[in-house]
Parts: sequence; C-alpha cells; structure tokens
Amino acid sequence: MTLLTFRFAPSPNGELHLGHAYSALLNQGLARASGGRLLLRIEDIDTTRCTPQLEAGVFADLKWLGLGWEEPVRRQSEHFAEYEAVLDGLIREELVYPAFMSRGDIRAFITDSEKRGRDWPRDPDGVPLYPPADKALPVKERKRRIAENTPFAWRLDVDAAVALVGGDLAWTEFADETLSATRPVEARPQDWGDVIVARRDIPTSYHLAVVTDDALQGVSHVVRGQDLFSATGVQRLLQELLELPQPAYFHHQLILGPDGRKLSKSLGDTGLAALREAGASPDDIRLMIGL
Repeated sequence: MTLLTFRFAPSPNGELHLGHAYSALLNQGLARASGGRLLLRIEDIDTTRCTPQLEAGVFADLKWLGLGWEEPVRRQSEHFAEYEAVLDGLIREELVYPAFMSRGDIRAFITDSEKRGRDWPRDPDGVPLYPPADKALPVKERKRRIAENTPFAWRLDVDAAVALVGGDLAWTEFADETLSATRPVEARPQDWGDVIVARRDIPTSYHLAVVTDDALQGVSHVVRGQDLFSATGVQRLLQELLELPQPAYFHHQLILGPDGRKLSKSLGDTGLAALREAGASPDDIRLMIGL
C-alpha cells in the first residue's frame, strides 16, 4: 500500500510565526494519523531574501515545536538545473514567452487603458493582469531584446495552455482537517492571467518549482493555508501540461492577528523565536493555535 505523503514547505525569508506553526503541526498530525510520511522542503528560490541565518532559525523553531520529518531535506536552491529542464520543455512547446515590461511599463499601460474607459482586469490578489503586448512580439524582436540583455521574465501563455490541456480543470479538495470528505473544485487559472514561471536569472518560480517538487517527492496531500486556494488553479494547469500526478488538497484556516488580518513575516508579526524567548512552551503554542 502506498503511504500518504505530506509536506511542510517554508521559505526562509523571515521568522516563522503562529500560522506556520499551525500548518506544520497540522501536517505532522495528519501524517501520523494516517501512518504516512512528513517531508520538509525549504523553498528558497529567492536567493536574495532567503539566507542561511533565517534557514537556521526555521530549523530551530521546528525542532523546538517537536516537528519530525524525513531526511534529506529538499532545498529548492540546489535543484535549479531540474527546474530549468522543465522550463526548457515549455519554451520548446511555445507555451511561455519572454515578458519585458517593467512594473513602471505595466502601470503606464494600464493607466492609459483606464483613461480610455477600460477597467483593467485584476487577479484574485488584486494585482493587475499582465498586458498582452509582449505575447504579440515577433520572434525576431524577442531574440533581439534578449541578445541586448533586456531584463525579462518567462510568462505562461495561459490561454494557449488551457486550450492545449482541454476539458474542465479541477482538483480534489478536502472539506476539513479530518480529511474525511472531499469535493471537486473548478480550477480557474485564467483568473491569474499570464503568470511568471521563471526569471532570466532564476530558472523557476514558486508555481513551477512547487509542482515539480511535489511530483518528484511523491507528495499525495498538499495541506496549506487558505491564502493559496485560488493559486492552486495555476498549479493544476501546470500539472496537466507537464503530465504530473495530481495531489489532493486541503487549504486550512489562517491564524489571524488581533486586527483580523493574516499573520505575515513582512509585517513583523510576533515570531515563534520571540515567543520562545518570552517563555512560551510548545504546548502554549498549540493552545494559541487551537491544536
């Protein structure tokens, strides 16, 4: 019988907080209850913000919480060649294109469009969708700009990708933390527009790396926060394009701060290390997050 495989996949670009503790401990509990496996993955493709010091803090926090995982730990920064091979396949199939517009270019394009009375579409996070100009560039012009070292990112041609896979895209979503009942969810990758799948200097993105890793590591159940629910549609599309197995998903509740917003590394929310230094115990953390 195939063991169920769960994973906890933090990014070492800041301190872990109570939301991470909930996700990590929930994954561990589900793995133990099912007699399955728990993997730890370090998602550190952002080599500027992710540092060895922050990674060491992640390990210290997780060990203090009592988390156990299978070795070896997969670090995404050690597998760029694997992601690049996947990206090369998408380039050969003309499912991605080089996107040259800077943030300023995008703002100017959208401002001009909206001045002419067109409301510009936005993704589920409220970010304006990428304009279509680069997708229409002739191949010769694309090559010229790349040869001149014009900065660019590789973006997925979502319409072409959806047309290629055909049919209805969906995923299996568990209803609650018991993983006892499921429901089908329609995947809507078009809501995100032409997402970035790689940058020129880093041959991957979150979406491309995570579907590659989940497949290579045999992850059967992806248990993560509700804030990634809509993004699952993009990952389902990539799984179909790359002919990768589809895990089952559960997007759990978020741990919110006193002001009702989700906890965030970038906003300086209280980290696990600070709570530990203030005298909190792992049992205190479990009580605080409702486990």
